[in-house]
Amino acid sequence: MSVSTPSPRSQPSPFRHRPRTARSSYRPAPDPRTTKPKGISTAWTRVRRLIWSWYPWAALAVYLVYLHDWPWAVAVGLWSAICSLSTPMESPPQFGLDHGLAVGSQEFLDTMVGAAGVPFAPGNTLELLNNGDAFYAAMLAAIREAEHSITIEAYIYWAGTIGATFARALAERASQGVKVKILLDAVGSSTVGNEILGVLRDGGCHVAWYNPLRWNKLRRLNNRTHRKSLIIDGRIGFTGGAGIADHWTGNAQDDKHWRDLQIRMAGPAVQPLQTGFAQNWLECTGELVTGPAFYPTIPRTGSVALQTVMSSPETGASSARVMYTLAISAARKSIEIANPYFVPGHLAIDLFRDAVKRGVTVRIMVAGTSNDNWVARLNSIRLYGALLEAGVELLEYNRTMMHHKTMVVDGLWATVGTTNFDNRSFAHNEENNVCLCDEAFSRQLNRMFAEDAKVCERVALERWRKRPLTGKMLQAVASFFQDQV
Repeated sequence: MSVSTPSPRSQPSPFRHRPRTARSSYRPAPDPRTTKPKGISTAWTRVRRLIWSWYPWAALAVYLVYLHDWPWAVAVGLWSAICSLSTPMESPPQFGLDHGLAVGSQEFLDTMVGAAGVPFAPGNTLELLNNGDAFYAAMLAAIREAEHSITIEAYIYWAGTIGATFARALAERASQGVKVKILLDAVGSSTVGNEILGVLRDGGCHVAWYNPLRWNKLRRLNNRTHRKSLIIDGRIGFTGGAGIADHWTGNAQDDKHWRDLQIRMAGPAVQPLQTGFAQNWLECTGELVTGPAFYPTIPRTGSVALQTVMSSPETGASSARVMYTLAISAARKSIEIANPYFVPGHLAIDLFRDAVKRGVTVRIMVAGTSNDNWVARLNSIRLYGALLEAGVELLEYNRTMMHHKTMVVDGLWATVGTTNFDNRSFAHNEENNVCLCDEAFSRQLNRMFAEDAKVCERVALERWRKRPLTGKMLQAVASFFQDQV
């Protein structure tokens, strides 16, 4: 279903159709010099981060060299290098979170624009596509109708039936003169296979790899592109949780077919997706993407204002974390989050606790027993207690792997994208999210959440406290890797 809202009657604000809060009602955040920071690390967190710090190990390696203990010096030196490569480059905010912003206010939108560094682009259409049967059909149809360019940035493109179908469709358009550029993550798409690569290259597609495993790129080894974007003629964009692999086909009917969604957007908000692709393409290939085939003049196609947030650890701060943090701290009524790998840090737990104290209903849906990342799941389970004690409702989706990433605040502000609620997405990955303040679209996501909740199991605090000792031990071990995975 396409979502549209009445056109604004005046400029510059594209948000006139929503209730607004007068600027005089805004309560500024208190002076950080007079407030306690949020997200204070526990003793175990500080110990864990010290263990993962490269410099004490490097000092120990030098000392072992001085003692001529070469085997241990080499081993400790290698561990120091591993710690250096896996150290997060980004830190969460700790102050400025006790503010008077509300998601229905112009102050919130202006702050989100300033904090994320991306304006809301008016004049778009937006369509929600549930599960592979819907979004793969729409993506392939768009590819076959491409006239000038196709760009893809993908963490996962795997060998299989749907991968081969996409390869043939892309190669056919390239053979007809459409410029096709495909940027694949060198780790996530390493199993794409020579057959698919041969079809793409023989058809005239240009395939490149993001951060391949090379000695001169070791410093950025842990930085992966987790984006999933398909852009047609610079005008139509698809993004969401799904890569290109057979387990995303179907309709989440069993444990072999994942639950996920994509969005189709058309209009000016597509351009930031193209910009994000082009920046990473330039870094990986040395080619500057230019011209109207990729950057056309994009007319308004609808009346939805969208903010396309591109997040990268290379900037030193995660725009995705800022986006989530600001929205959670602005909630006044409700927060609904669906996210498969939900591993909140100390800051997020504090924010959820504060939200419940304000009277906000917080419901979080996570991937349950079908989770494909057991380190993330163990860490998630370990943190259930703090959330449940704070009054957060936790739901485990067990029918199949749930993989979409959505959040709705107060039934008004929403985001859909690629970002998982964990440190890997915030501190290590290239990510993208599309945000909007629109009641109609938010209702769609709320209804989808309610339908998915019917097949979820609610987590009870007492059951969590009585979980087996072996599980607690495994979760303690997994916590050692919380910042890295």
